[in-house]
Amino acid sequence: MTNQQVRLRMSEEKRFQKGYPLILQDYIERLPELQEGELFDLVGAQGTYYGTAYYGVQNKGIGWIVSKDPVTQLDRAYFMKLFKKAYQLRQDLHDDPNTNAYRIMNGEGDHFGGLTVDLYNDQLLLQWYSEGAYSFRRIIYDVLMEVVQPRSVYEKKRFDRGGEYIEQDDFVMGETTTFPQMVKQDGIQYAIDLNDGPMTGVFLDQREVRRYLRDELAEEKTVLNTFSYTGAFSVAALLGGAKSTTSVDLAKRSEAKTIEQMSINGIDFEAQEIRVMDVFNYFNYAERHQMKWDVVVLDPPSFARSKKMSFSTSKDYDMLIERAANVTARKGTIIASTNTASLDMKKFKKLIEEGMRKAGRNYKIVEEFHLPSDFRTPRSFREFDYLKVLILQLKN
Repeated sequence: MTNQQVRLRMSEEKRFQKGYPLILQDYIERLPELQEGELFDLVGAQGTYYGTAYYGVQNKGIGWIVSKDPVTQLDRAYFMKLFKKAYQLRQDLHDDPNTNAYRIMNGEGDHFGGLTVDLYNDQLLLQWYSEGAYSFRRIIYDVLMEVVQPRSVYEKKRFDRGGEYIEQDDFVMGETTTFPQMVKQDGIQYAIDLNDGPMTGVFLDQREVRRYLRDELAEEKTVLNTFSYTGAFSVAALLGGAKSTTSVDLAKRSEAKTIEQMSINGIDFEAQEIRVMDVFNYFNYAERHQMKWDVVVLDPPSFARSKKMSFSTSKDYDMLIERAANVTARKGTIIASTNTASLDMKKFKKLIEEGMRKAGRNYKIVEEFHLPSDFRTPRSFREFDYLKVLILQLKN
């Protein structure tokens, strides 16, 4: 049995010589008829072999390289080696008594794009981003049960099937669980639900930023947490000694979720302000009342829409920075974050510079964060490191 060959355009060969893992439709000469999950060999114009990939449609991608050596099947031994290595690379987190929620396999960063695996205490959550990746589910679950030995396993399917986008949660195996369940990162507790749509209750990739807010910024400060979701940044700030927090999010259930997160950490939520409100309307309110905060957290979704306006991080982050700077106290701090993969750090910094210019505020960047170590990314290709966080210290 041999794999079909897919030939690269000559102009794209250089990136694969460097080990690029994702194959886009535009990179290849012609796509033969392939089934989701079918293996194929990626070759150059002169027949040079660049790796074996599986076919899996994901956004503009049509496959991921999974082996630098020719293979005709991904068997149990392949996945056992893959997941054992990924699991061992997180040994420092396994050994950390204060953290039990983190990523144990991060797609292309662990050499199998289209799948992520997160550990929430003794429960696993798999997120599938293509039907091609999902076609290997049975053998992957079998291997993970042996390597990780979780109490229960959940999955989220996030891909197109026959032109229909699948966004589905499922319990897979093990013990059924009643949610919410409690997990912790750096000693902070979070209530999570693995069976409630695309969100779980906490963004695991912001672990290091929340720790920095708690340990380095929050003490005796007032904190405004915008696009606050379940209030995780507010909790971190209060546990770091913040005077007060204001959490603002348009989603109606954000209030109940924020109260829940504060309560499980022993925080008196009634002493904090929690607003279910459009963030930009709240900026208007704050400016009218001349309200200021020592620390402002900006962690917006890539795209948001309300009744009166829409917001895109790649186009409008300068406006967001301007509005935030207007409510930041003299010599205050802004935590500026984006998870928009298409917005690179250079452009992100340009948008921040423009927003600060419009606000008439001078600043310096005092810290820079990317994805934490458990969210492994290919070292040579920074575009897979989607998280960009800058700590902005205002000078005036």
